[in-house]
Amino acid sequence: MDRVGCVVIGAGVVGLACARALAMAGHEVIVLERADIIGSETSSRNSEVIHAGIYYAKDSNKARLCVKGRDMMYEFCKSHGVNHKRCGKLIVATDAEQLEQLESIRQQAAINHVNDLTFVSADEVREMEPNVTCMGALLSPSTGLVDSHGLMLAYQGDAEDHGAMVAFNSPVESGEITNDGIILRTGGDAPMEIICDHVVNSAGLYAQPISRTITGIPPETIPGQHFARGVYFTLGGGKPPFTRLIYPMPDPLGGLGVHVTIDLGGQVKFGPDVEWIDSIDYTVDPKRSEKFYESIRRYWPALPDGALQPGYAGVRPKIHPKGSHATDFIIQGEDVHGIKGLVNLYGIESPGLTSSMAIAEDVAQMLPA
Repeated sequence: MDRVGCVVIGAGVVGLACARALAMAGHEVIVLERADIIGSETSSRNSEVIHAGIYYAKDSNKARLCVKGRDMMYEFCKSHGVNHKRCGKLIVATDAEQLEQLESIRQQAAINHVNDLTFVSADEVREMEPNVTCMGALLSPSTGLVDSHGLMLAYQGDAEDHGAMVAFNSPVESGEITNDGIILRTGGDAPMEIICDHVVNSAGLYAQPISRTITGIPPETIPGQHFARGVYFTLGGGKPPFTRLIYPMPDPLGGLGVHVTIDLGGQVKFGPDVEWIDSIDYTVDPKRSEKFYESIRRYWPALPDGALQPGYAGVRPKIHPKGSHATDFIIQGEDVHGIKGLVNLYGIESPGLTSSMAIAEDVAQMLPA
C-alpha cells in the first residue's frame, strides 16, 4: 500500500484551491476526483459571481471568508491572467417595505467589513440602468464576475507546479482511520488503496456520503445532507439590457433571488431559483420560466414574452432542510471529530467560489507540513 502525504478529495474550485495552498506549503499532494475533468458539478454550475460579503451573519465563516477571499481572488486573477471584471451590482427595492430593508442590508454589510455600499435613488438607478424600475437600490462596487473554469485551471496549474497531481476517474469508495494514518480505497479504472497522513474531504455534494464510508469518523459529526436545485434561464440575442448585476432583495430562507448576471462573454442569465429536491438532478424544467417572468418583471417590466430560454442547473450542497434559515460553512478538524490529519468541508455552497482561497488558507493552517 502506497503512502501519500496529503490527499484532497474533490477537484472542484475549493478542492483545487486547497491542493494549491497545501502544495505551496510543502505538502506532497494528490487530488482524487471521481469525474474525468475538474469542477464538473457545483463549481461550474453557478453564477460565477465574486461576492462582496454583504448578507452573511456576523462572525460567520461565510462572512469572514467571503470578504477575505474576495480580495485574494481579485489579486490572484490579476497576477495569473484569469478573466474577471469588477462590474458592481445593484440590490433593488421594488416597494416601500423593501426600501426600508435596504438600510438593514447596508448595516449588515458594514458589520462584515464591507463598507463601500452606497444608496442610490430611483432616478439615479434609471441613469445607471435605464431598463431597471425600482424605488431605490444599494450599489456594491466590489461585486464582480470571474471565469470559474479559468480560475480552476490557474489553481490546478499552481498546485502542479509545486508537485501536486490530480487523479481523475478515482472515486473514493471507502476508507478507515488507523493509528498509522487514514486509509482510502478508490474505484474507477485503476482501483487503489493508499494510506495518508492528511486528508481534506472537499467533495462538495458527496462530502457526507464519503465521510460515512470511512470507518472511524464519528457518525454524529457528519451533518445532514439536503439538496436545493437552482435553475438558470438565458436571454435571447441582442445587446444586454444591463451593464451591472441586478439583484432583488434576498430570501432569508434560501438564495439571493432571481438575479441578473452578464457573463464575461456577454450572455445575460437569470437565476438561480430555489427548488428543494431529494437527489442530485440537473434537469431544467422549461415551465419554471413562468415564475422567472413574474420575478424579473418586478424590476424589469419590459421583459418581452418568450425571451427566456432554458439554460442550466446547479445543486447547492445544503446542510439545513427546507424551511430553515441558511447555515454556515463547516470546516471541521481534529477538535471536533478527534482524528489527526483530517479536515472535512461540509455545506460549501455560495459564496464558496469567492471564498475558495481563504478556505484553503484555513485548511493549510490546520494541517502544518
